Amino acid sequence: MSLPLSGHHVAVLMGGLSSEREVSLVSGRECADALERLGARVSRVDAGRDLAQVLTSLRPDVCFNALHGEWGEDGCVQGVLETLGLPYTHCGVLASALAMDKAKAKAVLAAAGVVVPGGGLFNRFDVARDHVMPPPYVVKPNAEGSSVGVFLVFDGANRPPQEVVAPSWTFGEEVMVEPYIAGMELAVGVMDGKAMTVTEIVPKTGFYDYEAKYGDGGSEHIVPARMPSHAIEKAKKLSEMAHAALGCRGVTRSDLRYDDVNDVLVLLEVNTQPGMTPTSLVPEQAAAGGVDFDRLVLWITEDAYARGGAGGVASRSEAPSKDAR
Repeated sequence: MSLPLSGHHVAVLMGGLSSEREVSLVSGRECADALERLGARVSRVDAGRDLAQVLTSLRPDVCFNALHGEWGEDGCVQGVLETLGLPYTHCGVLASALAMDKAKAKAVLAAAGVVVPGGGLFNRFDVARDHVMPPPYVVKPNAEGSSVGVFLVFDGANRPPQEVVAPSWTFGEEVMVEPYIAGMELAVGVMDGKAMTVTEIVPKTGFYDYEAKYGDGGSEHIVPARMPSHAIEKAKKLSEMAHAALGCRGVTRSDLRYDDVNDVLVLLEVNTQPGMTPTSLVPEQAAAGGVDFDRLVLWITEDAYARGGAGGVASRSEAPSKDAR
């Protein structure tokens, strides 16, 4: 019995140059292992500035992009893959760049009718000098993921976070400042345009930061979320709308907050290359829907094959098999 990806050469792009490098290495390892179990010949590529030369030498059939954060997830690597004419997983250049820029993504989402937080971009020195809005509020980089560089400023805070003007700050001159939305932390995976389910995230640290996301036991995931059915359906609908508005494809994950006291749902951002680690949300949601990790990886890979050359139009005849879901 032949395996679904027998005879196919897949390059898994992992690591990269961003602050999320370590997470990407874990995502890449898990996906590469799954692809090998599915029968593919796998090249594990720790993506660096020489990526174009490495891929030109390897000549894979398709690239599984397991990079996270700046350069790997913001359209840059996607542009390299488009130039090389290589099919690749997840979103294309525009959707990747747009989703990574929180300010521009919020403008597009709001125009499409998706409820997003208020606030805006501010110079980091102005943010450190005085409160730019009444607490509680959130300060975060405009183009980072995995809750890197995020600060909560609560009621009664004497001063804003000074970390944004520290010499170690590497996340740009402008930062996003948004009102803090009280309530539940939620995540919704979207696969092929359809929402999977809603996960309620209960961080053990009090805040869903990097350690809570990726540390063993850092947070509790409750699937489905403990919220009214109308709110579950609305969270799924908003996530599908956001996926479509940004022009996403493949699998994405939307992060939301639900104020259960006032029954208000707000979509914070869309992640175009969600984590694929043992503690990641999308594989957990897929499993809850009966799709195990290997079948999820197979579907993501098939989705890239189906589009043909780079960001091309879907041509299902190019897919290695059709029964991933």
